[in-house]
Amino acid sequence: MAKTLTITTRNASFQQWQALLTNRNKRQRSGEFLVQGVRPITVALEQGWEIRALLYPDRQQLSRWCRELLDRADARRVALAPELMRELSGKEEESPELLAVVAQPDDDLARIPVGPDMLVVVFDRPKTPGNIGTLIRSADAFGASGVVVTGHAADPYDPKAVRASTGSLFAVPAVRVPSHHAVLDWVAAVRKAGPQIQIIGTDEHGDVDVAEHDLTGPTLLLVGNETHGLSKGWQEAADRMVRIPIVGAASSLNAAAAGTVALYEAARQRAKQR
Repeated sequence: MAKTLTITTRNASFQQWQALLTNRNKRQRSGEFLVQGVRPITVALEQGWEIRALLYPDRQQLSRWCRELLDRADARRVALAPELMRELSGKEEESPELLAVVAQPDDDLARIPVGPDMLVVVFDRPKTPGNIGTLIRSADAFGASGVVVTGHAADPYDPKAVRASTGSLFAVPAVRVPSHHAVLDWVAAVRKAGPQIQIIGTDEHGDVDVAEHDLTGPTLLLVGNETHGLSKGWQEAADRMVRIPIVGAASSLNAAAAGTVALYEAARQRAKQR
């Protein structure tokens, strides 16, 4: 049975976990992040992610799910004073029953499976963690192989991104890459190995509606920054730019919403082909 530690003060370990909520640099240096919620923690465990510690409130009755997960997981168990658990929730009105300290996987494009049905979403320089989490959730729902976050961007391991993904972060590989160059090198290697992956950008000024372009083959689907769209580098790399037709007073779609629509269209076309 894993060792259990009791913490009642804001000691060094607590301060390190607290920093994971707001400090991206400390998340990166420690290589870990905080996860809360029944589904996200359960999916992380089921998908084989490294759970380094499980935190729960001391001297409180725990649910059956929590007790069973504590017994199943090979992780350090920490009983925290209830007020400390509340601080780590990131929400004043909420005190979670369980928090997991989870290791970040390597940012390696090799984590994304390659094949004739591959569908990979690239989110270029997203500013909002919630949009990253939402797009990862959509990628999971519509059968994408992975999500790549490029450039100077929000962090997929930010608590807001993790919550927005509702556990899908642990089911779909999400990889951070400094620029489009490394992704294009990976695409070239994929093409050399066999799958002739197409690069399809999304933009309101695209030359064809997304439903009119064939998305059934290996596809890299590009979604741009919430304010500025796709970078010039990605626009030049795209084999084609597609648009999502909209009506009404809306001038454009939210970036994650646009990505979701394009993912749905790809899933629809692929299901029709089967």
